[in-house]
Amino acid sequence: MQHINNKKKHIKKTDNILIDNFNREHTYLRISITEKCNLRCTYCMPAEGIPLSPKSHIMNYDEVFEIAKKFVDLGVTKIRITGGEPLVRKDVAIILRKLATLPVELSITTNGAIIDKFMDVFKECNIQKINISIDSLNETKFNQITRRKDFERVYKNIMLFTNDDFFKVKLNCVLMKDVNDDEINDFIEFTKHHKLNVRFIEFMPFNGNEWKLDQLVSLATIVETAQNHFGTSDIVRINDAPNDTSKNYQLKNAKGSFAIISTVTNPFCDSCNRIRLTANGKLKNCLFSGGEEDLLTAIRAGENIEKPIKIAIQSKKKMRGGMDSQKQFTTDELRLDNRSMIAIGG
Repeated sequence: MQHINNKKKHIKKTDNILIDNFNREHTYLRISITEKCNLRCTYCMPAEGIPLSPKSHIMNYDEVFEIAKKFVDLGVTKIRITGGEPLVRKDVAIILRKLATLPVELSITTNGAIIDKFMDVFKECNIQKINISIDSLNETKFNQITRRKDFERVYKNIMLFTNDDFFKVKLNCVLMKDVNDDEINDFIEFTKHHKLNVRFIEFMPFNGNEWKLDQLVSLATIVETAQNHFGTSDIVRINDAPNDTSKNYQLKNAKGSFAIISTVTNPFCDSCNRIRLTANGKLKNCLFSGGEEDLLTAIRAGENIEKPIKIAIQSKKKMRGGMDSQKQFTTDELRLDNRSMIAIGG
């Protein structure tokens, strides 16, 4: 009987529209609720900014909830709220409270600048997993990358949430060669003293961020840098969670841990369970895909959105929106057909 049950687990559920042609089941929805941000990070937003969608084209809180509920009915078990910076949206607390009524794990990604104002709301909505973007522990460099002067406020808020046992904090650090790659060991040292997870993210190409391959800091380089500084035996590989985007490590005897998200050099597409909804209601089946399905127009027309959802899932490419090699990042026009990062949502 046990062998029969094991076989059943591998049978593709053809009636589930969230399973794509490569048998990947999509249970994780990332919802961007705004294209606006109070920072101007160089790798995310073009220096001149981006054309914002008219307010009437942005999902209102009822539409966010209605679309999210449909995905939960179809099998989504995790929702992450992103932006832009989601906390600059005036009705963000309403959105979080409505989504908290759904049977899902609710989490959020933020730049941390005003997160202290929402601690009570997060606790009320049982939002424990908080991802905070910070690309330098050096105030001058932080201000250069973000084009703002909010380092002290962000750092203070990181400590505020890390020291509260209710929250599980991750720090997202986009590494760029000759910009902040000299801080790899500083971030790892930071995990030694604080109960959080630092995630090094390979610099990824998007429309408007002037990405170049030689700016990339690879997984192999990060591990080698850490081992050379701390010693090979002191960098311990730890278990990855199912569908995890990262390779996880820990410095021996550290309170926290660190991880590497290597989308470019070591993609995790085979186990991808993620789909993204932009602030203007477009469904993206991959971070790198230029194709989108318009769910908001369908919702406003009173239509069933299962059909466009199915189209999006079934058209998902095997790897990185059709970019199968690193070379395509520099020569292929696929990435130029995509949005800028801030208009996608993290």
